[in-house]
Amino acid sequence: MLQQAQDYLKKYFGYTSFRKGQDQIIANIIAGKDTLGIMPTGGGKSICYQIPALIFPGITIVISPLISLMKDQTDTLTALGIPATFINSTLSQGEVNQRLGQADDGRYKLLYIAPERFESELFFSWIRSLPISMFAIDEAHCISQWGHDFRPSYQTIASVIEALPNRPIISAFTATATPEVIRDIETILDLKGNTFITGFQRENLVYSVVRGENKRDVVLQVLEDNPDQSGIIYASTRKEVQLLYDFLLLKGYRAGMYHGGMNEQERERNQDQFIYDEIQVMVATNAFGMGIDKSNVRFVIHYNLPKNMEAYVQEAGRAGRDGEPSQCILLFHPQDIQIQKFLIEQSVSHEERKKQEYEKLQIMVDYCHTQQCLSNYILQYFGETGHEECGTCSNCSEESELVDRTIEAQKVFSCIVRMQERYGVTMIAKVLKGSLDKKLLQFRLHHLSTYGLLKQHTEKEISDFIHWLVAEDYLMLAGGKFPIVKLRPPAKAVLLRQESVYRKVRKRKQVFAQDEVLFQHLRELRKQLAEEAQVPPYVIFADSTLREMCESLPGNRMDMLNVKGVGEVKYEKYGAQFLAVIQSYLQEHP
Repeated sequence: MLQQAQDYLKKYFGYTSFRKGQDQIIANIIAGKDTLGIMPTGGGKSICYQIPALIFPGITIVISPLISLMKDQTDTLTALGIPATFINSTLSQGEVNQRLGQADDGRYKLLYIAPERFESELFFSWIRSLPISMFAIDEAHCISQWGHDFRPSYQTIASVIEALPNRPIISAFTATATPEVIRDIETILDLKGNTFITGFQRENLVYSVVRGENKRDVVLQVLEDNPDQSGIIYASTRKEVQLLYDFLLLKGYRAGMYHGGMNEQERERNQDQFIYDEIQVMVATNAFGMGIDKSNVRFVIHYNLPKNMEAYVQEAGRAGRDGEPSQCILLFHPQDIQIQKFLIEQSVSHEERKKQEYEKLQIMVDYCHTQQCLSNYILQYFGETGHEECGTCSNCSEESELVDRTIEAQKVFSCIVRMQERYGVTMIAKVLKGSLDKKLLQFRLHHLSTYGLLKQHTEKEISDFIHWLVAEDYLMLAGGKFPIVKLRPPAKAVLLRQESVYRKVRKRKQVFAQDEVLFQHLRELRKQLAEEAQVPPYVIFADSTLREMCESLPGNRMDMLNVKGVGEVKYEKYGAQFLAVIQSYLQEHP
């Protein structure tokens, strides 16, 4: 049956080989085994259940957390010639009944539904009569209370499936699961160890952290470097989204915005404009993007610090889903930490959960200050080790030199010791600066021998240095909302002059994007065809497919079918028109 899977991959999706791990996962599923797939965002999770759904008799039910994801997936499948539909709250009861009837008649191979449907007795009684071969659970981390998007309705899924007269196969997928969350998913779904982790590395993504620069200037530079390319800018609050959106419009950019304070019609209209390439950049809170399968997002900017690494990887991972080089840029300012702490206090009441959220936030702060390879930092968080430096992130690629910071580090460590490891970063920085802060004077900290030892630096520079020492494991932050700074063993070795401290000093370089003339012609044709078919442009062909056309310059049907992403169905619909544009271009540019 794996040969049949290979045939379907070429016929429907236009690829001759599976991506890393896809073949193993698909082989396990079509062998009738329950399966958990941990794959990076953009790693091709959907194909892992869509191809088995085509092979199996009957229907596959896909449990999907967001309405936008369902519509996006079914639009894409329909364009490929695969019968699929969805049932959610946007449909009238008449439309729901009609689609249920069509599913009963065997009209669909895949049916997308929301997890909340599993709480309905009526829905359960209906699916009992369906010939269900498989349940595919997307965004499976939602099932774990330790997952970053916990949804209680997900926890009813397992019991409903077990109560069916004939238990179908279960396949579950996620991109953002720590080892703890993976164990939780395996236990709740009883997956018996059939877990495949293909890795979290996305080699086409270039990670950057920008500190100490004007954020709006950086945004404008990225937009200038990526003319006519799609991008997402995430901000923490609705107010920040509105201000940045207004600013970009004033600068003449085709921008949209998306946040929870807008009505559903506004959000849907702006989202459609973005996926149809009618606007270039979407400014949004984290309410935007989950399940948006727009493949040609060339950059994702985080205007503020995300709340945790899982959220960051999921949001940044919306860049470059077509495999083309794309940028993930995080703009950091210390004030962002306070915004996230406020949001934690407002949204989390359970004390143990709150403690965990603060710990996860600190890991993000460390990410912004580390000088290790950023890709490796992310991989290590998710339990992967042993990778070489990526060579492309801002820490690996930018010119730098090692500067001895041992003396400054010793002054910081001595100050922490004299303050009896009872204060936070801000107060330590004030003491080292020699501040006349009222609270500092009240606690008589100005009498310490370390008072004013780093007075030539600003408090911000000292705070940044302390955070860097935390990120490099010389120091640790203990506690929740107001953490105190403590020494780790490496700091004690530095105080005893057994070890030295070196810090990279680097110059920033810019990344410039280029577009070929032919690529633009192909994009224009794609946009025209997309408007006629009323689907997003990437449903016609991904950017990576258009770029391969530019490189291979296909001249006939066979050449075109050898381009990745061009299957038989797509060729019959669009192949001749794209061939005509390529031939016309070659005549003009022999």
